[in-house]
Amino acid sequence: MMPETESSEGRGGRGARGDKDKKGKDARKRGFARRKVCRFCADKNVSIDYKDPQTLKYFITDRGKIIPRRISGNCATHQRKVGTAIKRARMIALMPFTVTGK
Repeated sequence: MMPETESSEGRGGRGARGDKDKKGKDARKRGFARRKVCRFCADKNVSIDYKDPQTLKYFITDRGKIIPRRISGNCATHQRKVGTAIKRARMIALMPFTVTGK
């Protein structure tokens, strides 16, 4: 009979935290997230224009990166158009490439 080398709380066992997933969140408390709706499909009057940085600023982070589709809720077609519009606005200096300072 071989002696047990690892305790149940060590690398091999789950221990007291057996109900948690990889990121440490409780697996039982995951709720249903409401599906995000593409704002451009929902409202046909809203257009994607590179000359309108006020509309495009909702799709970039505070660091200047383009927000991905799974977070913004855009459909694939409109996410591509938003990305292109942001890149065009950056090229003519209507939007920043990155944040300066700090």
